Amino acid sequence: MSKKKYPIEKDDETWRKELDPDSFHVLREKGTERPFTGQYYLNKDTGIYECKACGNEIFHSSEKYDSGCGWPSFTKPIRPEAVEVEMDYSHFMIREEILCANCGGHLGHRFPDGPKDKGGIRYCINSVSLDFKEK
Repeated sequence: MSKKKYPIEKDDETWRKELDPDSFHVLREKGTERPFTGQYYLNKDTGIYECKACGNEIFHSSEKYDSGCGWPSFTKPIRPEAVEVEMDYSHFMIREEILCANCGGHLGHRFPDGPKDKGGIRYCINSVSLDFKEK
């Protein structure tokens, strides 16, 4: 995890008790879920996607779109300060990692191949890092 301090900080033992194993792996160990398997990949309901670890509102469903990549994709966060971006050099790639600004949980990555009419950015997010609140 990042060395930065976050408003919500817990030790791994506490996170393990609060999160299911898949969510812990993604949010706390920077894992990923298999493409096309996530709970929210095909979700078309209206509402808010929150960080599963802390409840921070991350994305509104109006910014979700089908990118065909296998993970839920969004054009922008609900507010810029909801997420943080760090460079990720793992797996022999250079990517922009997306973290919850409230707890530092790994959400996914950001890429410059989103819809041009919506700013050209794609937030590629793991379903297991999110909860969905229908509105």
